[in-house]
Formats: sequence, C-alpha cells, structure tokens
Amino acid sequence: PHWVRYALGYGEIEWERGRLRLALGPSPADLISDAQIHDYRGGARNYSWRPPVQMRVRARFSHPSPTLLGTAGFGFWNDPFTTTGEVVAAPNNAWFFYASPPSAMELVPGVPGWGWKAAVLDSGRLPRVAMGLARFLLRSPAWVRLLGRAARSRVCAAEAMVPQDPTGWHDYTLRWAKQGCTFWVDGEQVLQTAHRPTPPLGFVAWVDNQYAIARPDGYFAFGRLAVHQQQWLEIGSVEIETLGGED
Repeated sequence: PHWVRYALGYGEIEWERGRLRLALGPSPADLISDAQIHDYRGGARNYSWRPPVQMRVRARFSHPSPTLLGTAGFGFWNDPFTTTGEVVAAPNNAWFFYASPPSAMELVPGVPGWGWKAAVLDSGRLPRVAMGLARFLLRSPAWVRLLGRAARSRVCAAEAMVPQDPTGWHDYTLRWAKQGCTFWVDGEQVLQTAHRPTPPLGFVAWVDNQYAIARPDGYFAFGRLAVHQQQWLEIGSVEIETLGGED
C-alpha cells in the first residue's frame, strides 16, 4: 500500500513475494508505454525526501546496454513532466539512470549521453510564472535553442558510467547529503560529487520507451521508441532511511 503503481500503454507491473517486475511488452513508437512505482501522490507532488538520506536498491535488468530500449532506473527526482510531456518544473534528481540511443543527454563533458549511469542534476527552482513563459516560448522553434543554452548555463550536473553488468543482481546504494551525493554498486564507489539536487524529492523506479536529446548547443528533443520484445526492470528490495545528524 505504500507504493503508487502506474502502468501506461504496454507497461505491466508484476509482483510476487520478494520480486517486483516493471515490464514493457512489445509496443509501438506512437504510444507511450511506462511501468513504474513511486512514493508521491496526486497533483500536489507530496515529496518525502530531503538530505541526509540513504537509498539501497537490489535490482537487475532483462537486457544489457544498448539492447534495452528507452529509459529506466531508480532514485530520487521531482517529476517535472506532465502526462503529455510538458515541463512544469526545473528538473532535479539523484539516481541510477539508463537511456538507450538515440538518447543523447550530454550534460557532463567526457560522459556519453546514453548508457547506465549514476547521475545528479541540480536545476534549482524556477518561479511558476517563469516556467509558464518557458513552456509558451518552447512552442516556437526559434526559442528552443536559446532557452536550451540558458538552461544549461544554470544547471549543475555530475555523472559516471556504471561498469557492472546490469543484467546481474546488484546492490545499488545512494547517499544524498547536504554536502553532496555518493553512489556505490556492490560496495564499490562509482561516483562522489559535491553536486546535490534541490529538495524535496520523491522516489521512483521505472522503465519506459522514451528518449531525450539535450546537446551542448542547446538543442532539445523528445520521442518514443518501438520495443520489439518484452523488457523489464526487476527489483528485489528497496530501503530508504533518513540518516541521523549530518554526514
């Protein structure tokens, strides 16, 4: 009962004792398909988590990169999109994140724009009026790159590729502190950064058939991919705890 369960299009949620499977059946590119759980409810976006907090997730994927299509992952974010794909808030996240080609979210120099990553994005906050103006201007192609470059100039991001094979069971840990974020896989540190997202955030785990492009020149694009065989994210456990004191 703690989790909000959300399945769209050809997304499916399967559960049995000790295992949760977020799956996509074969699905066309003209339809959004998504399977996810999260811990925030309704339009109020009632987010629970602020630093210092630690997340542990035991998980595996059905396919390796880049065979797994779309995006997938788990961690903390502020769900900045509407169901129609409009951006309603400046995105903030700290999570383990996967994206397949043609995704090209080139946020950190030297880190590929797709693949299986530990990632932090801090975009701060924008007033509601500013977000409304940005949504209006994004309807015009002439403004897309200008706004894209402006957005990149105020974003703080850190990323590192996760070297472990995602199809095997692994223990993923994220510690989000006021001084920054640290990520481990099976006890091995994969990323430590002073960057941290703007709280509060909610927990999400998902798999979908979407892609996104965010190039250094300010170009942005979103779309969906056809999935030709079932693929899934399987979760064995999720543990989230608030840490005592400051770490």
